[in-house]
Order: sequence, then structure tokens, then C-alpha cells
Amino acid sequence: MKAKTLFIHILAVLISLPLIGTVAQGATIEVLETFDYPGTGNQTLPQKINERGDVVGVFLDSNGLSRGFVRFSDGSFSAPIVDPNDTVGFTEARGINNSRTVAGDYFGSDGNIHSFFLSGGTFTEYDVPGAVGTNLLSINESGDFTGGFDPDGSGIFQAFVSVGGTITSWNVPAALSTFAYDINNSKHLVVGYYIDGSGITHGYSRDAKGALNFPIEPPGSTASVLFGVNNRNWVVGRYADTSGVTHGLFFMTPGDFLTFDYPDSTFTSLNGISSQGLLCGRYVDASGIAHGFLAKVNPNATSEPNRNNLPLAPVKPAHPALETLRPGAPAL
Repeated sequence: MKAKTLFIHILAVLISLPLIGTVAQGATIEVLETFDYPGTGNQTLPQKINERGDVVGVFLDSNGLSRGFVRFSDGSFSAPIVDPNDTVGFTEARGINNSRTVAGDYFGSDGNIHSFFLSGGTFTEYDVPGAVGTNLLSINESGDFTGGFDPDGSGIFQAFVSVGGTITSWNVPAALSTFAYDINNSKHLVVGYYIDGSGITHGYSRDAKGALNFPIEPPGSTASVLFGVNNRNWVVGRYADTSGVTHGLFFMTPGDFLTFDYPDSTFTSLNGISSQGLLCGRYVDASGIAHGFLAKVNPNATSEPNRNNLPLAPVKPAHPALETLRPGAPAL
């Protein structure tokens, strides 16, 4: 499907939590264009967007192979990103900064997930020291990065952040696994999700002092994920409702939720956000094919961004092509 300009102004459905925050009445999300990684039958899964407008993501080809990609701000695409140690056809590109350093992961010959940085055409392999498996999920302008790691091969993941080369890890209390999905530059605010004892996912945030705020999710959510945060502490993600519909999720302050559905789709996910409010995400069409899109948040002028590093608030790992993910795998 060719990229096409939609200029759809969609008044999003607003969901407010009682006694928490304010409702961003009148806020809109404007879809700018849709895109697909070139090739017949590809599933296109954008992950993050940098301040230049470059989008990093994952595509699944018609044979089910997973590859990374960058869609540059001029609309052109990189060649498929495949880690040289990928032995099973599974490489994911998860994060990108303004220097166009890509962070991602792959499956190796040992059957475990490992990670990489890709810069200037050179792959640098990475695992948290001592970990059996590592998922890199984001990288910011300073080269700080986040993700999850399996310390002992149990498939139980801990979230981690590396700031200035110092690694800090954590789990949300009583969680089976926790993932740190994104980190911003200004406040080192981290957002992500955790899996509870029933296997349900919930969003959370962690501030620079290590304070956790959880769960973060709209009323009626049956599973939530927070994927991205920008330098204004605006957050994107998705959640599923009781009818099985998955909605895109945006907020500037906890309890000030704006949900977004791509027209005529029952699956919408918002995965990355720039400081200018440019979004990348995906929707699934009636035939089950996932497509990428770019959109723009037009916030209500009376609803202020979260400028004071307030604790933020949460998604079932859902995949447009695969309803179940490998154990312990972070959502896409």
C-alpha cells in the first residue's frame, strides 16, 4: 500500500479517571500518512520516532521472518536490518536516536534473545553483564538506553536502564516480568509495562529517583502497555477493552487519557512520540495486515504537559500477526 496523506482530524474518545488529573477536552490526533515496508504481504510494526522524524520498526515478511527497518523522514526506507548473529530469522529494531543509532534484539544460536546497537553500518553486540538474555528497547540522545533482561534463563525479565554507563534494574512489586520501554532526555523518565501474576500487562512509570507509579491504565482496561515518552513527558501506548478491541493511548498527565482508533480498525497502537508531538503507530486492517502510520497530536492549550516530572501512569502483549508472544517477550 502506498503511503498516502489522509489529513484526518479525529476527535478522540476521552477517558478520565475520577479525581486524578484533568480531561484534555477538544484534543485531536491528526493522521498524516500511512506506510508499509516495501514488499508484498509485509506486516509493518513501527516502534519509535526520533526528533528528525525517522521511524524505526519491525516488519514481518510473507515467510514470517522478522526484520528491522528505518523509515527516514524523507519517506525512504533502509535495507532490512538483520543482526549478523541472527540464526533463526528474528531481528527487531526497537529504538533510534537523532544520531540514527538503532537499538534492537535478535535470537541467537543458543536459543536466547540478545541485543545490538547499529551505527554507521556497524553492529555492536550487547547483553547486560551476566544476563542470559537481553532485550534493548530504546536509546536516547545521550546514549542512555532501556530494556529488559533475563538474569538466569528462567524467562522472567527485569527492567533496566543504563544512564552514563551505570546499569540499574528493577521489578514492579509482585510482577512476573517488567520491561522498560522508553527513556526521555530531559527528566530520565522511563515508561514501560509489567506482567502480573495472572499474566495481564499493566503500564507503569519510573522517575529519575527510582520512584515507581503503577498501574497506569484507563478504566475498563483488560491489558495495557506504555511504549513511548517524549521530552515533555507525553506518553503513548495502547490498551484492550472488555470487547477485545485494542485502542491507541495518549496522555500528558496521569488520568488525562486520550484514546485513538484508526478508522474502521479494531486494533490501533501508538508506539513512539517526538517532542513535537509527532506519533508513529500501527493499525490492523480487516484482512489482518498491520500498517504503519504517522500522526500529529494537537493538544488542548488549556491542558498543560507534565512539566514537573510527576509520576506517570498503563497493555496486553498483542501482535497483529501473532496473538501470543514467546514467553517473557516484550510487546510490539
